[in-house]
Amino acid sequence: MQVLPGLIFILLFFAGAAFSQTCNTASIPASTPDNQLTDNGNNTVTDNKTGLMWKKCVEGVTGSTCDSGSAGSFTWQQALAQPAIVNNAGGFAGYSDWRLPNIKELTSIVEEQCYDPAINLNRFPNATSSYVWSGSPHALDSSYAWYVNFYHGGSDGGGHRNSSWFVRLVRGGQ
Repeated sequence: MQVLPGLIFILLFFAGAAFSQTCNTASIPASTPDNQLTDNGNNTVTDNKTGLMWKKCVEGVTGSTCDSGSAGSFTWQQALAQPAIVNNAGGFAGYSDWRLPNIKELTSIVEEQCYDPAINLNRFPNATSSYVWSGSPHALDSSYAWYVNFYHGGSDGGGHRNSSWFVRLVRGGQ
């Protein structure tokens, strides 16, 4: 079997850099720089600007670099129930007041100079370019809720509540 040189380039391209985070540091300032986000050493990250404390990993994933386990997939109703499950099981990192963030809070951790994923990977390692639920319902249609697409960082109120997406919990604020 003969392998064409162009095919090798394409395979190497898609096996590597094509699927890694891209950031425009030259013309877009960081919206969530490392010095704004404190790694608390207990798998949580505190945003010094908002005062919110985030679980470093999405639900279902563990480890200091979020490299163990498997990200859970939740409908919106399941996402709303997940904080109580965590809190009633003894909490996380010594806290039992975790909750689903509202849409404004969730968009506050979007890194605007990056995409795929649009999040600070130094503080939220191994984050995926996926949809993450907020606790904010759609104001006009009870079949939908708000989410953030961490591929590009955009938010949308058109997430059908039966869709299965990721959850990242927060505490503090409000």
